[in-house]
Amino acid sequence: MTTALAGDGPATQAQLTRVTGLSAGTVASIVHDLEAEGRLKLSPTTSSGRRALLIHLVDTGRVAAGIDIGRAHVRAIIASPTHEILGEAVRRLPVGHDADTGIAAAVEVLDQALSQADRTHAHILGAGVGIPGPFDTETGRIGSGAILPEWVGLDIADRMSAVLGLPVQVGNDANLGALAHLGWGEHSAGENFVFVKIGTGIGMGLVVDGRVYTGHSGLAGEIGHSVVIDQGAVCRCGNRGCLETVASTAAMLHALSAVPKPPSTTDELVERALAGDIATCRVVEDAGASLGKVLGQIASILNPHTILIGGPLSVLNGHLLDPIMRGLTRHTVPDIIDTTTVAMAGLGDRAEALGAALSVLMAADPADLYGPVDHSPSGLEVSR
Repeated sequence: MTTALAGDGPATQAQLTRVTGLSAGTVASIVHDLEAEGRLKLSPTTSSGRRALLIHLVDTGRVAAGIDIGRAHVRAIIASPTHEILGEAVRRLPVGHDADTGIAAAVEVLDQALSQADRTHAHILGAGVGIPGPFDTETGRIGSGAILPEWVGLDIADRMSAVLGLPVQVGNDANLGALAHLGWGEHSAGENFVFVKIGTGIGMGLVVDGRVYTGHSGLAGEIGHSVVIDQGAVCRCGNRGCLETVASTAAMLHALSAVPKPPSTTDELVERALAGDIATCRVVEDAGASLGKVLGQIASILNPHTILIGGPLSVLNGHLLDPIMRGLTRHTVPDIIDTTTVAMAGLGDRAEALGAALSVLMAADPADLYGPVDHSPSGLEVSR
């Protein structure tokens, strides 16, 4: 019953009887017990012209933590069970940082986000962690060819759980970005869409009938290693001509290294593209055409309702979207083009951390979401 109240908001006993399928007497008994435990509160209302009691869940301050670890940053978000963002912090990191550096930074930004949210570690149900590159759900370890080579082979859930003193669940960042657009974005459960994250690497999260599909061992969506140029540059995965070698932000910055005063960061690349710099726009256009080629193949196989383009380049809008559409149109059939929406994702750099927090909320028992918080000293202790 708490699940119904969490999802639909306050309700009367009659409404809960209809929603849950329980008898009126059973609902009344459950309401009485939960109110006695301090997990519900009642307020007067009217229903069908009659006086009734509106049943509310008591906000106990429970929250979920979402942590997004990238090649050069770490972000933490604190979110409530009602999907309110209560706190957020981000820190830049050295490119290609090692695990010790990244985990220490995660602890730091989590503390900052908690302080902003006016919460303590006792309020946290658990932490979801997004990692770039392949994450094997069968072994719990980061796979080879990852953007963070120093992290390969690490059991990140065990390591971070020990450091944070919290239950931790790990996922590929693109999959979590897709999940975020189910919980916070404009796409309702039941839709079929793909979320493409373009950054230092390129990954895809696939949503089928409202659920994120990760494949047999969690490695679905590695489109960054689709070959687009047979004899192209060698990719970090060991193959040649992968999409990441021509369309990632790292590839774009490398392509611009020969111009006078080349951009050194993705932010600078974005600024120049938006300002209409000829060389930058050409590089972005070439990258978009290659992305469109691969997405045309994906669309032909999956026939998604929507393709969302996420990551730091999503602010480029038409500068990137137009060449993607041209490439997509060239590499799939008209019927697919006519029935597929391609758009920039709306959650920006927050998507992966939001998805990580949502993964915790979705896995939580309603009794944990709305049960009493342990404020004892042991409940506040965090292993560092």
